Amino acid sequence: MRTREGPLDGLRVVDCSGMISGGFATTQLADHGADVVFVEHPEYRDPLREWPPFEDGTSLWWKSIGRNKRCITLDLSDEDGRELLLDLVDDADVFFENFRPGTIEKWDLSPETLHERNPELVVVRLSGYGQTGPRAEKPGFGTVAEGISGWAHANGFPDREPLLPPISLADLTAANFAVQATMFALYERDLGRGGSGEGQVVDVSLYEPLFRLFVGDVEAYDKQGHVADRTGNRHPSAAPRNVYETRDGYMTLSASNQRIFERVAEAIGRPDIVEEDRFADNDRRVENVEALDEIIESWTREHTTEEAIERMEAVDAIVGPVYDIADIFEDEQYAARNDIVEVEDPDLGSLKTAATIPKFSRTPGAVEHAGAGHGEHTEAVFREELGLSEEEFAELRERGVL
Repeated sequence: MRTREGPLDGLRVVDCSGMISGGFATTQLADHGADVVFVEHPEYRDPLREWPPFEDGTSLWWKSIGRNKRCITLDLSDEDGRELLLDLVDDADVFFENFRPGTIEKWDLSPETLHERNPELVVVRLSGYGQTGPRAEKPGFGTVAEGISGWAHANGFPDREPLLPPISLADLTAANFAVQATMFALYERDLGRGGSGEGQVVDVSLYEPLFRLFVGDVEAYDKQGHVADRTGNRHPSAAPRNVYETRDGYMTLSASNQRIFERVAEAIGRPDIVEEDRFADNDRRVENVEALDEIIESWTREHTTEEAIERMEAVDAIVGPVYDIADIFEDEQYAARNDIVEVEDPDLGSLKTAATIPKFSRTPGAVEHAGAGHGEHTEAVFREELGLSEEEFAELRERGVL
């Protein structure tokens, strides 16, 4: 059990999800104190254990997303495995799964079955398309979700093809929605209008969370038939806002607010453009953004990133550098916030990893350990917590149930 406290200390999570969306969701819960018991098949490990990059044969992806969890093995398709899972959820608060819809029903582990054992259980189901609809039973990965959500169409430059993200954006966004939905359901169960005392099912797809991020697009299409085009690094509703080339790299700048725009004009030595009709307000700057960006970038190209930022910040403009991970490791803001922490790992020795966020003043989360080995906590959970005898444990392991 946890040796630290966090805002979720005392919350018990049984996680049968794996991969990215469920994995990242339960990592966040574990980071903030929840006791997450992660269930893998005895033979087929979570695929993220095989994702590069590797260090001494160990996946660094897994070390990150598997952190703070206790790892056990269990064959859910076996009748004895099913019974042991039901024993696990007896005193759990939350159950996560991300199998293709219909799979846990096939194993007689439907939400109805789980709620018969534990009526207070919050069951979180992650899938490509959700549990209902004509595509529900199709396999769904984040790449497809990024396409059908509208995200890929909107991302990239207007003269290029739609652009997919360099990270698993759909999975990670779904994970965040799953976490907040979990907390909504727990609040309703325990506190909302006195607390219903009942669990419920949370249905999270991969495409809907990304779709929900397009604020105003549904309304604009409904009333105006408007379909957004790709705008590159520009914002369709604000200008100037872009990545600007400097003499030695790039910098970011955002100045949709009138006063901030005036500060930018002052910093680049062009206070006159504030009086030009084409740049008089944000709407007209958006209409004439190419000319405006050309004026700004002609100035930034004459200065190093450091010089340009220093000049801009001197007049309180809102700017910043474009970092890679090496820059992040050296940045004083990240250091001051302790955004990178160090843990000892039995496989890799000293290992740096991203700290828990957000920051809590009284009950902060913590990284206790990186991703554990496959089935590392199986014996402790089933023998010490569920009370299996040595003989029962050995027999189940021999049969491949554990």
